Amino acid sequence: MARPVSVDPVEHIEDMHELVTGEAVALDLRPQSFILRAAGAMIDYLVYFGAYILIMVMLFTFASQLGLDDALLRTIGVIGLVLCIVVIPVTVELLSQGKSLGKLAVGARIVRDDGGAIGFRHAFIRALLGVFEIYISLGGVAAITGLLNGKAKRMGDLLAGTYSQNERVSKIELPVFGVPVPLIEWSRTADVARMPDALARRTAQFLRQAPGLTPVSRERLSRELAHEVSVYVSPVPIVGAELFLAAVAAVRRDREFAALELEKAGLARLAPALEGTPRGFPDRG
Repeated sequence: MARPVSVDPVEHIEDMHELVTGEAVALDLRPQSFILRAAGAMIDYLVYFGAYILIMVMLFTFASQLGLDDALLRTIGVIGLVLCIVVIPVTVELLSQGKSLGKLAVGARIVRDDGGAIGFRHAFIRALLGVFEIYISLGGVAAITGLLNGKAKRMGDLLAGTYSQNERVSKIELPVFGVPVPLIEWSRTADVARMPDALARRTAQFLRQAPGLTPVSRERLSRELAHEVSVYVSPVPIVGAELFLAAVAAVRRDREFAALELEKAGLARLAPALEGTPRGFPDRG
């Protein structure tokens, strides 16, 4: 007989990108892929550096009309470069809460490691380091750094404590399964008691992720969970562990839904008495 384990048997198959807040709410925050992030960075590079080139072309074109000498042109050129590759990117990310034209194109947003919005410090560090790793090295340093970590972070992200979050994750519609056919008769008379919330979540998580597990892990985890769940079920059918878990989950879902529908119908019947005014009481609404 399998012995219940003290640790969560499915903890190693949880999403590595799941973030748990202080209120114990799990958030599924996914970093942007390296390829899409590189594409967004290229768009930003063309926009910001292209703006600098346009400024310089206009200055040299109208330098004689404006009476600008070489020293003043060089000064304006340096100021324009700082403006286009540091000041404007910082301002854009602050005003758009971590976005830019390139990030909008690929569906990304720069956020803190805890999922919160970035501030001036984060945007400034990223822009300052970007001068070296994107503009001076032509993206080489950023590419190498991004390939060496799981969230495709560049050097500026590592120092600022940020990463590029993917905001275009498609919604997955999970299929709803009924009670397995071999256990339909059993489900009509089975006594399924209320399970601890943690055990119910682990069971639901296992059933969702079971197709992606190796056969050995799938069998082991299903046996461990079935042993824990069987304490709350009577009678326990003589079937495979995973089939038993699927049947219990379906029975609990169907019975809880039926109970909620009964409660909703009861409240609807009581609505006139709860919302109405007593006889003879003036209606002041």
